[in-house]
Amino acid sequence: MKDIQQLTTMLKTLEDQMTVCMHCGLCQSVCPLYTQTLNEADVARGKICLLGGLSSRMLDDVQGVKDRLDHCLMCGSCAANCPSGVNALEIFLKARVILTAYQGLSPARKMILRGALAHPRLFDRILELGAKSQSLFSQPASELLGTSCSEVMSPFIGKRHFTPLADVPFHKRCGSMDTPVGASGLKAAFYYGCLTDKIYPNIGDAVLKALRHHGVGVWMPIEQACCGIPALSSGDISSFKKLVRANLKAFGSRGFDALVTPCATCTSTIREFWPMFAAEFSDDEAADIRTLAAKTIDISAFLVNSGLISDNAKLSAGAATMTYHDPCHLKKSLKISVQPRRLLQSSPSCRFVEMNAADSCCGSGGSFNLLHYETSAAIGMRKRDNIVASGAATVTTSCPACMMQMTDMLSRRKDAVTVRHVIEVYAADLV
Repeated sequence: MKDIQQLTTMLKTLEDQMTVCMHCGLCQSVCPLYTQTLNEADVARGKICLLGGLSSRMLDDVQGVKDRLDHCLMCGSCAANCPSGVNALEIFLKARVILTAYQGLSPARKMILRGALAHPRLFDRILELGAKSQSLFSQPASELLGTSCSEVMSPFIGKRHFTPLADVPFHKRCGSMDTPVGASGLKAAFYYGCLTDKIYPNIGDAVLKALRHHGVGVWMPIEQACCGIPALSSGDISSFKKLVRANLKAFGSRGFDALVTPCATCTSTIREFWPMFAAEFSDDEAADIRTLAAKTIDISAFLVNSGLISDNAKLSAGAATMTYHDPCHLKKSLKISVQPRRLLQSSPSCRFVEMNAADSCCGSGGSFNLLHYETSAAIGMRKRDNIVASGAATVTTSCPACMMQMTDMLSRRKDAVTVRHVIEVYAADLV
């Protein structure tokens, strides 16, 4: 455990960013968590005040501050709407790292993050065993959505309806891949991410189908690891660095034009958070991080921005009404919202309708959903209400984590609405 003097010295490195905050309260009006709790400490302004007080030795409850920092969806709504340009996400992530360095990880987080996640092959084996045994502890919840529920596991997972682990993960179905450049003249590295690999391998299949259709060469190493956001969100800089280094090793030796991902969270993590913590690495590693981050792009944005998408699609006779949910990390952090809609509107099977508050947070928040499920579900039900009100038969998005959250909410209400990734819709119409 580090000395309190060292902790306060480390926290002072954030003061320049925190003093920019004018405490105007605009973050309060856009915070999905405050809308639910009406607690000022849940707003960016309140958290910054707590951190400022701690760094000035005005607070002695370090655990209380950490608990407040952890009670955050990390959706980026505050940063995206701040008139002063305060990067609240950077402040909170770095503060979590500092406080965890002082306090250490809980035994449970240490086991999950350092004992499993930081060792990609071991993590793969654990979840493969979980996939084989999950039917023993769960039962079907919705045939339409493919969800399960579990009374046996309810003390740990609550009443949630979850999407089961895939029988065979994506990386085992496809292995490594290195295909030549085709008509597009482009080569893309494919980073599929944990949820596509372990739960939604069909998303990975759809990405490969779309890239192949458009003549894009693919480099897809099987050695890739988690992007590191679960570790970073927990303040575990050690595990985060191991995962970043594993991915640098997997992707760094090949030339490619872009690193595409179907996960908004992974895209944002690699593009924004990796460079944010580049100072924790060697100079050579930091340079590689910045190079890879600059090439990282959402799959929809890659296809649209590269001029590969045609806008001349004619609706098929059986076109289904579909709407779109904007993942926070894609729209608020990366300003990507037009491209996924372009993908849908170019698909003959999609009759697109806009839902109300399409860019409002679904309430997932990664580990927030695990630690604060009731609050997460309450926010998620507002999203569910907007989906149903749109009249769409399918809700689409660009983030597997958002898919899991919306699937849970729709399944619990027995709604006849399916959940799909936009690339699945687009690829299904390709010959």
